Amino acid sequence: MPIVNIDWVERSVEVKRELSKKITDAVVEVAGCPAEAVTIIYTDHPKSDVAKAGKLLCD
Repeated sequence: MPIVNIDWVERSVEVKRELSKKITDAVVEVAGCPAEAVTIIYTDHPKSDVAKAGKLLCD
């Protein structure tokens, strides 16, 4: 059972739906498993909890 973990900053449900479909399709094609076996776990982080290049994304 493939499990895909995605950590990112605040994305909409619509984006998650679209990405879920595309990731599932890719895993099914490459791994040769049924779509029902693919699990995707999204972990959303607020911009105040993520820094890039030494700056918080909320700044």
